[in-house]
Amino acid sequence: MAEPEHVTVQVGEKRGCPEEVEKDTPSKKPKVEKDHKNGSPPVKDEEEEEEGPDGEAVDGEEEGETFADMMKHGLTELDVGILRYVSDHEGFSGILKERYSDFVVHEINKQGKIVHLDDLTVPAEAEEAPEAEPKPEECDVLTEEQKKKLGELQLFKNKEGEVSIEVMDDTKEKRTLVHKAIKTQFPGIETKTEEKDGRKFIVAYHAAGQKALAAPRKHFWPKNRGSFCHFVLYKENKDTMDAINVLSKFLRLRPNMFSYMGTKDKRAITVQEIAVLKITAERLSHLNKCLMNLKLGNFCYKNHPLKLGELQGNHFTIVIRNISGTDEQVQQAMTSIKATGFINYYGMQRFGTTAVPTQQVGKAILRNDWNQVVDLILKPRPGAEKEFLVRCREEWAKSQDPEAALKKLPNKRCVEGQLLRGLSMYGKKNIVTAFGMIPRNNRLMYIHSYQSVVWNTMVSRRIDAFGLKAVEGDLVLKGTTAHVLSAEEAETTSIHDTVMPLPGFDVIYPTHHVGKGYRELLTADGLDIDNMRHKVKDYSLAGAYRRIIIRPTDVSWEVISMMTPGSPWCIVILRYWRRNLLLFSTKRGSIGL
Repeated sequence: MAEPEHVTVQVGEKRGCPEEVEKDTPSKKPKVEKDHKNGSPPVKDEEEEEEGPDGEAVDGEEEGETFADMMKHGLTELDVGILRYVSDHEGFSGILKERYSDFVVHEINKQGKIVHLDDLTVPAEAEEAPEAEPKPEECDVLTEEQKKKLGELQLFKNKEGEVSIEVMDDTKEKRTLVHKAIKTQFPGIETKTEEKDGRKFIVAYHAAGQKALAAPRKHFWPKNRGSFCHFVLYKENKDTMDAINVLSKFLRLRPNMFSYMGTKDKRAITVQEIAVLKITAERLSHLNKCLMNLKLGNFCYKNHPLKLGELQGNHFTIVIRNISGTDEQVQQAMTSIKATGFINYYGMQRFGTTAVPTQQVGKAILRNDWNQVVDLILKPRPGAEKEFLVRCREEWAKSQDPEAALKKLPNKRCVEGQLLRGLSMYGKKNIVTAFGMIPRNNRLMYIHSYQSVVWNTMVSRRIDAFGLKAVEGDLVLKGTTAHVLSAEEAETTSIHDTVMPLPGFDVIYPTHHVGKGYRELLTADGLDIDNMRHKVKDYSLAGAYRRIIIRPTDVSWEVISMMTPGSPWCIVILRYWRRNLLLFSTKRGSIGL
């Protein structure tokens, strides 16, 4: 376990930035002074250390010691353009996410309501029609010994095996009851009937990873029932895509059958809404019996899926431990958050928790450099990783054989496994199609990550150049259209109304010198800002606008201390909620929080 990170909470003295960064330099990642004026180290999420150090993936010409040195310390805020504070008071420091339960996130849905998991029952409309004749209870069909074996099979403790149940009273009705009991009580298990030596057996096996995974058995679906089952997902210490992969495995579905409005932090307790196509609430509810750190409930049927960015925001409850400041410093920082807000940077979870940051993969996709995309995802990398991933990467580096590398993975549903499956099926000369085996939301996250680091970097330059006031050449939104401020308009415009664009073909840029920096930054990365349409439609970037400064709503806090402020037992509990802060330029915009 890595040591918990010490997180700078204050919005105080700005981090130093050398003079050459303030000029219009094409460098994608501005350099910063090592000596932070506030005396605190950069923020670093603890889960990133657990998964393995993060760092900057190098371009083709960068290699060797520089890359390895960066990996030793992991990806920091400075690497992704997070360089400035919003205020100039002294502030305080503390430990963020020492425990995953210190960070609690509740999604705020499209109706503006905080999402809670408070109902585990199956709605009446989701229940199957009653049988014409009474049937024995499922628990009467399977013995305790059979249930134990099936449970082990379901949890992959007997992954390569199967469980055979002899049907003594060999009637079609009895076999149907056994089939139904197994599938209902043990989601993810498939059954078939076999005859051996004149005796009939029901054979249960785990269907995950077989062809049935790509085309699950179709079930009857009433015409008057919405095609999508919406539910609330409660999860602990697991990111959204990991949770989706677990659900898809047990339900024998492809991950792209699920939709959601936003990805949530891994090292946290989070509650969010999920939708899945044509899976009953009854099947979903049975997962609660066998899943750990996940809970499903509040089921209902609707005729539409969920889309990234549709949520109104998130409600946060955050515990900051071992605070170092005085009570006055804490009150100053909390008051600043409530009155002024904070710079609306994209957080560290946007850039991945592995040694190759997701924005590097995104940049390679946008440059249409598919060999580099494969290399970045599959090549061996510094830092701690799970042993099977290390073996998989070593095999790929040695043989470039996707099937051989795939055999090293016990779980084929990770990004590496999905890409290798695609390469096995379509060949290394058809990487675009092979890459399409990765779920769409995952693929889009790569290019969204690149847009995010560009936005962070340019906003840092904007704050450094003009501070917290609107100036001539800034952008504001009038409806969904961006408008360039004149000098007169800037005098009466709040910094809270100004926006900066994420790069794309359907946005405009500020007309002052910071706006011109977008072109220089993208040119340095080998991209043409005037041509953000991609050969593959999914990777064409329309762009979007995002507010520079956000003032959260309903901010409250309390300081709990067993001794005196500054002691190891002193903590701050901060609660607030913020709106969905990304504003689409058109309906074609493809970004969501």
